[in-house]
Amino acid sequence: MTITSDPSGTTTAGPAPDTEADILALYRARLSKGRATLAELFGSHMEVASAGAWLTTSDGEQFLNCGGYGVFIMGARHPRVVEAVQHQLHTHPVATRILLEPTVARAAEALAAVAPRGLERVHFALSGTEAVETGLKLARAHGRTRIVSMLGGYHGKTMGALSATAKAVYQNPFRPLLPDVVHLPYGDAEALRTELAAHPGEVCVIVEPVQGEGGVVLPPKGYLKQVEELVREYEGFLVLDEVQTGMGRLGEWWGADIDDVRPDVMLVGKALGGGVVPVSAAIATKEAFRPFDKDPYVHTGTFSGQPLLMAAVQAAIQVVQEERLVTRATDIGARLLPEITAIARRNLPGLVTDVRGRGLLIGVELAEPGLAGELLIELFNHGVVANHSMNGSAVVRFTPPAVLTEVDERFLLDAFDKATRDLVRMAPTMPEGGS
Repeated sequence: MTITSDPSGTTTAGPAPDTEADILALYRARLSKGRATLAELFGSHMEVASAGAWLTTSDGEQFLNCGGYGVFIMGARHPRVVEAVQHQLHTHPVATRILLEPTVARAAEALAAVAPRGLERVHFALSGTEAVETGLKLARAHGRTRIVSMLGGYHGKTMGALSATAKAVYQNPFRPLLPDVVHLPYGDAEALRTELAAHPGEVCVIVEPVQGEGGVVLPPKGYLKQVEELVREYEGFLVLDEVQTGMGRLGEWWGADIDDVRPDVMLVGKALGGGVVPVSAAIATKEAFRPFDKDPYVHTGTFSGQPLLMAAVQAAIQVVQEERLVTRATDIGARLLPEITAIARRNLPGLVTDVRGRGLLIGVELAEPGLAGELLIELFNHGVVANHSMNGSAVVRFTPPAVLTEVDERFLLDAFDKATRDLVRMAPTMPEGGS
């Protein structure tokens, strides 16, 4: 298909697109030129199908999907989730939001049943950033008007969430953002104590158990518990952002479980829809949720809790439970992390500054961001999709599903070995690694 413009600037198009070139042209004409340029860096491949840990492109190539920003903990198109969504699609996909509707009630019950103790009330949304907005609004409703987030933290890009996301490149075009927002060093409990002590009873603290977009940054042992204790001591409000880390990604149901933390609100997303539909949630204590109990219209969304999405939530929770995906994430991560570390150290001496992770959230930090971009391309050239890190641009991030087979694991490690070797060959001035 060819896209053309007449002298008045009106754009016309031919038949429905089917080739990579057609789709790339549509990206440039109708979506983002920058996104089109990014696609070109990866050869303008077009993904058209997915199943389990693998995705397929229009030319028939298959790639091991270790990307997806944490969405695919149970792989793509898990049969249980697809079946539940299909059933709901053919019975009652969208509700009036006036009458009682059973799927949202059951989904809320299922989520509360696996949440940390004390978290009992649920508000469903679509995206992670909407869940963040929910948490921040609940804090505001309780009089906590000052926001403390952490340097390197990522919480989304709507206006409230963006205010908490500590990266100027995302914030600057949209200033002024929310006032009274402070970013503190992640892992520095004393800096947090100082801020809370200066504003007792005024502060909402939002923090991630592990900073995924920050580049898989793990906190010091016991830090999250210290945060909770400090928030309670100075009468603050604690929002735990588990949009990426929850649902088993860290080898625990929630990052909160690692240090037995109970926030006022916990945010869930990405994997909650089973890799089939977009859905998120804010799960709160009864006291934190109280402002939403008073008025059913004070915080709403047309597609909040719609039956089609709620069917996926119920099925996704069942899959994590019945297939022991939390345990599998622990076991697979325990095998992959030391192997990835050894390959990186062997093949890229002096170019890798750190390899770190927990469960199936693994980061490889390169000496500079350009190397991370090149490594992503080399991994793709060897059949693996991984992610960059939005707030940690020198970090290549692996978020593989917990359904990897032994063959899949070996494929990933072999691809990483070849990609790191090729990275050195492509840059002859770099010190060579490997044998």
